[in-house]
Amino acid sequence: MNSPQTPGVVPHRLDADRIAGNFSDAQMPFDHHEARVAADRCYFCYDAPCIAACPTEIDIPLFIRQILSGQPEVAARTIWDQNIFGGACARVCPTEQLCEGSCVREAAEGKPVEIGRLQRFATDAGMARNAHPYTRAPSTGRRVAVVGAGPAGLACAHRLAMRGHDVVVFDKRPKPGGLNEYGIAAYKVPHGFAQEEVDWLLRIGGIELRMGVELGRDMSLDQLRQDFDAVFLGTGLQGVNGLRAPGEDRGEVRDAVEFIAGLRQAGDKGAIPIGRSVVVIGGGMTAIDAAVQSRALGAENVTIVYRRGQEQMSASGYEQAHAKNAGVRIVHEAAPVEIGGNGAVREVQFAYTETTPDGILRISENGFRLEADQVFKAIGQTLGDVPDGVSAIGGKIDPTSLPAGVWIGGDCAPNGQDLTVTAAAQGRDAAEAIHAALTGGAI
Repeated sequence: MNSPQTPGVVPHRLDADRIAGNFSDAQMPFDHHEARVAADRCYFCYDAPCIAACPTEIDIPLFIRQILSGQPEVAARTIWDQNIFGGACARVCPTEQLCEGSCVREAAEGKPVEIGRLQRFATDAGMARNAHPYTRAPSTGRRVAVVGAGPAGLACAHRLAMRGHDVVVFDKRPKPGGLNEYGIAAYKVPHGFAQEEVDWLLRIGGIELRMGVELGRDMSLDQLRQDFDAVFLGTGLQGVNGLRAPGEDRGEVRDAVEFIAGLRQAGDKGAIPIGRSVVVIGGGMTAIDAAVQSRALGAENVTIVYRRGQEQMSASGYEQAHAKNAGVRIVHEAAPVEIGGNGAVREVQFAYTETTPDGILRISENGFRLEADQVFKAIGQTLGDVPDGVSAIGGKIDPTSLPAGVWIGGDCAPNGQDLTVTAAAQGRDAAEAIHAALTGGAI
């Protein structure tokens, strides 16, 4: 039913079949023949630039050679040795900016080896086996607390469990998975894969999940330090930046991350109300995901507005092109100055911007107005609450303020990049540092 304040925001704009098609797998997996043909294009470079471009440093030529030799399960193990979230990363990594963007075939021909799809082929084959590929080392008797059940926290927990430590993972949400479960467009990781991957990861044993538990509300960092031998903080970014424009509090001006999370958890995606005219403000992957999914739900006019030029958008060129192909309009160099309406949003007034040579953004007196019955804010996330005794710098946890026995990783860390692959790498590396510290090795 239409809300009296938001008559343009309604559910079921499209029929169930259209919705199912729009939220089906964004990229079809390889079959065995297609994987062999794709793998055969690899040059197997000795100094492979694709490895250097991967934040987890997967031996890409090796796993592709293993696929070519008919051993996808062995290839999966090569991937997981470096990145336990290899399955998710195969689906969501910006490969065009990372491994595939560095591929020699890309430089020579403009068409890289399809590393992401080959990685998915291998990890899907490996996960189809009943046995977990790793076993735990003998128990060390040490206990580690991991705060945050996202890619960083779970990658850390898995590596620690493999080393023989007992791990308890705390998270305030009802389900584990973090970014993969709540923050990625539903069509990129469909069919419950995010939870399947978490369930598979937990087969290592030695990892206890405590969901619905929040640091600062249910326990303190000092308590965790007393009860555990080490603590890893992988809390992500919990807050959302505001527009700081008049009218931001009007109805149907929403956080894009909240919209994406709701879609990810919805049993009937068509029941999610969507506007006829939707405006998304921002220039990153969250903006792209919110805009494309708005179109997938049946919004007729969807516009992304970003305050700087196209080359400064953090969303990749591939994702921008995908949004345009989905019918999304992208407007650059404009910033919102007022959100108009009577109770609920009806329009957004924008001013043109320009960037000075020294990088300062200036707002001009000229602009334009966009009709909107729904606005999504996607202008970045913030750290939110900081644990007692720890300080923040630049919107992230300051590592120099961490007490002894505490490590960080993922988006809450200064070098976090809002990428599953980066979070997995940092969680893995933190686990090795914690293991060394607990067993007397070098950090």
